[in-house]
Amino acid sequence: MKVELWQIGKTAFSYLEEGMKIYESRIARYLPFTIDTLPDIKNAQNLSPELLKTREGEAVLSRLKPGDYLALLDERGKAFTSVEWAHFLEKELMMPHKRMIYLIGGAYGFSPEVYERADAKIALSKMTFSHQMIRLFFLEQLYRGMSILRNEPYHNEG
Repeated sequence: MKVELWQIGKTAFSYLEEGMKIYESRIARYLPFTIDTLPDIKNAQNLSPELLKTREGEAVLSRLKPGDYLALLDERGKAFTSVEWAHFLEKELMMPHKRMIYLIGGAYGFSPEVYERADAKIALSKMTFSHQMIRLFFLEQLYRGMSILRNEPYHNEG
């Protein structure tokens, strides 16, 4: 199965891009993985948050294919310990989906239509982080989960 991280808009900070490249190359040792950046919505600054979420949602939904697994990175989603996350990931990777897509929404989150289509909602923390920071945090956790599944020494269980 191919695993993809979808994000809306380019990463704004070079330090995040640098960290993301490090983890992207590490993840690629474990599974087919890509990061796909959906273009920012034009004239977003002139749209209400609700209309912006709707337009972003339309862009996401138009790219999904039947059989895609869609997991939203959402602070109201299910929270895991790192080991629980690894086991969740392992179970999902065994499913017959062609693509497993993890989606980071824009600054205002997701439209109701995207929530309705989602197969899972995952929280990286009970805290709210910027949609820019979550990009790096998720990649680190994906790498950590894969290293746990391979019994590699990256993760230390206290």
